[in-house]
Amino acid sequence: MTKDSVETYAGVDLGSNSFHMIVASYADKHIQIVDRIKKMITLASGLDENGNLSEESMMRAIECLEEFGQRIREIPHVNVRAVGTNTLRQAKNAKRFLTRARKALGHPIEIIAGREEARLIYLGVAHSVYDDTGKRLIIDIGGGSTELIIGKGFDIYKMESFYIGCVNMTRRYFDSGTILAKNMQNAILTVRQELETIEALYKDVGWDKAIGSSGTILTINKIVQNKGWSSNGITHAALKTLKKEVTDTGNSNLLELPGLSSSRRPSFAGGLAVLCGIFETFDIKELGISEGALREGLLYDLIGRYHDQDIRDYTIQELAQRYSIDSEQSGRVKKTAAMLFEQVADTWKINQHANQKFLEWGAHIHEIGLAIAHTQYHRHGAYLIAHSDMAGFSRQDQSILALLIRCHRRKYPLEEIILVPEEERDKLIRLIILLRLAIVLNRSRLYASLPRISAIAKASSINLHFPKKWLDNNPLTRTDLDIEAGYMKASRYTLEYDSE
Repeated sequence: MTKDSVETYAGVDLGSNSFHMIVASYADKHIQIVDRIKKMITLASGLDENGNLSEESMMRAIECLEEFGQRIREIPHVNVRAVGTNTLRQAKNAKRFLTRARKALGHPIEIIAGREEARLIYLGVAHSVYDDTGKRLIIDIGGGSTELIIGKGFDIYKMESFYIGCVNMTRRYFDSGTILAKNMQNAILTVRQELETIEALYKDVGWDKAIGSSGTILTINKIVQNKGWSSNGITHAALKTLKKEVTDTGNSNLLELPGLSSSRRPSFAGGLAVLCGIFETFDIKELGISEGALREGLLYDLIGRYHDQDIRDYTIQELAQRYSIDSEQSGRVKKTAAMLFEQVADTWKINQHANQKFLEWGAHIHEIGLAIAHTQYHRHGAYLIAHSDMAGFSRQDQSILALLIRCHRRKYPLEEIILVPEEERDKLIRLIILLRLAIVLNRSRLYASLPRISAIAKASSINLHFPKKWLDNNPLTRTDLDIEAGYMKASRYTLEYDSE
């Protein structure tokens, strides 16, 4: 594909309230949005008291994803990214839903953490707000969570995600549809209590302009504009006027506000309470509006991955620096892993860009656990990766990377590998084998380069061919390979090696 050819990308956002899909063309470093689809699914309302999604809510979601899937059927899989947010983070039966959802959409769906959601929201807003050089506070109220980010340009200073959204706040305070002034005030106080931990810190960082994004805020903006309560954005005075009208009406089913759709009406009171609480907490006088949000950020982030702007690379580098990883050793392991990957990728069907990336990242930070303790450091490293906030990574990404690091030495933990989805398991085992071999071959931590090693892969084996007498001259490496061959048998792969 030439640089001037047109590529098509799609981002799918499975929000707690709405599902969004955005499709764009990319050519000559220019992005053109060609399609947007939005469906009100209210997935969060399908969570029962045990934290499980109801069959009804899952069916609504599946039907929507089948429609989305028809639209993006011809787009290459690597050019599509679908993510789930707060409701899917909480749902205990999310794995069951994701299996069905993947089939409906035709693409895997990743679950992203709250802070990653905040980062993507900021990216979407930053690309949508032009000629704004000051610091900005970005507010995004979703169905199950609210994200607050302070940044300037494309740099983020602070970001947090809170489990307060229009759906869960409505269920908590206005579930019957009745909107009492007392309940509205209690809901606002709950929001202020949630934000209390960041109030002073955010005010200390400061901002020049506050900007809101996504459905709840866009709806409130439409209402106050249509009512003539504000001429530009949402003012505090307009918001208070709207709150009074809503509580005076007293019931969500009776709300007749210009700009309020029937699908958003049931959860509107909860979203209004969240925004009122944010205004009061941060003394906001006026809120600007952005059309960009998570789905736009998702799209820009995805395109960046394939055009040398992958935030995940910077995340790995930052982790390596934070935990003082031996860069010379990780560099040797990365070089060897790349050499082996190049030779076996086609035969082992791991030749996708994403697989190469995971092997590279695993090689870079495989020793991260040494920052905690030498004993069982592969386990410590896996824990750090699985539980850290890692910009650009989904929960599934972190799980795979954590397992790579967990498996880079000692016995293969088959009880953990077996939990990986079957369609991904063989690929992961093969990446583990390549990482382990690269580490074994550099175990001496010598500064001299390794010779060119020929690697030949078959369905369940790999053969390493060394230069003449090299193994004879490096008996410790031969012993290490003997031990590794024994470990590898547990993975049902065999390791062979020879030297002329």
